[in-house]
Amino acid sequence: MVAVLPYLYNHRKRFKSATCSLHLSHTEKSRARAERSNMALPLFGAFALGVAVAIGIREGVNILLNNRRKEGKLEDATQANGVLSLPSPADKPAWQPSKVVMQPRPDWKPGDPQPCPLSGASEFHLVDADTTPASEMYPLVISAAVPRPVAFISTVDELGIVNLAPYSFFNAMGFNPPTVAIGLCHSASRREGKKDTLRNIELTREFVVNIISEWFVEAANHTCGDYPPEVDEMKLAGLNPLPSTKVKPPRVAESAVHLECKLREIHKVHDTSGAVTTSIVIGQVVAFHIAAAVAGRSPSGKLVVDMTRLAPVARCGGITYARCTELYDMARPNKDGQYPQPSTFPAPAPVPARAPTKT
Repeated sequence: MVAVLPYLYNHRKRFKSATCSLHLSHTEKSRARAERSNMALPLFGAFALGVAVAIGIREGVNILLNNRRKEGKLEDATQANGVLSLPSPADKPAWQPSKVVMQPRPDWKPGDPQPCPLSGASEFHLVDADTTPASEMYPLVISAAVPRPVAFISTVDELGIVNLAPYSFFNAMGFNPPTVAIGLCHSASRREGKKDTLRNIELTREFVVNIISEWFVEAANHTCGDYPPEVDEMKLAGLNPLPSTKVKPPRVAESAVHLECKLREIHKVHDTSGAVTTSIVIGQVVAFHIAAAVAGRSPSGKLVVDMTRLAPVARCGGITYARCTELYDMARPNKDGQYPQPSTFPAPAPVPARAPTKT
């Protein structure tokens, strides 16, 4: 409305002249016509005011957007023929490299209080896992143990049909030898409760963990449908296979990090009735594939994954996921509880220039 008032003031003469012209039509010879005109006067005035308000609002919106554009908050907006258009999702980059920032409280000293700043932080809901129904435990578990990395697991069956599906009950369990664990929950809708991923791993004892990055997360998500065993989810989602070096299942070309794995063992988890509800697959990584685009070096020169470029996706409960947009380092205390001075922190190593081994 602030933008409307200047417009009304600047065009006040136009509205005044229009009103006067209506009154000039009022003569003794055409009283009936004048009465009709006078009846039309309020309608015309309301119409003129409505037009002025609409134009003023448009002017105000344009002024606001121009100011936001100058502030850098709407720098991608374009305007043609007086119509403002925002960029479509396709015009925006699929991802941005993460930023390295300062840790939350770099001035913290041992013993400094760090209470939760949220209201109600001192009150807790007690949930007895022994008596709470499984249907209520699932949403609680997946929203409490967060964020979780997502294993994009590719397997093959006895006919060579590829199966591809994401699992967020996943993490690395050790490095000597490199070991991963994936929790595969059983489904009542499947034969013996086993999903295709579990059946294929039991059959071939091989699988590949592909790390999901933000640039292909929609395609990865499309593979989690309850598809029949004969469906190749990789082809269905438009993803591309790469041959593995030590196992039969293919790798996902769109992924920047692949872990070829062989089965070590499967641990069965039973509920109180004795039924198997989860199979925990423990696999040994027999080969890593790190794309040169995300490869880096540790301060001591060892090959690592550059987290600022990997853009990994994390599961956060329900259908909510997270992106790694900001990263920060925190030094570890020595045996005396002392921390190194910031000036002694090693500088990040550049990505090696030599060509990687092609896989």
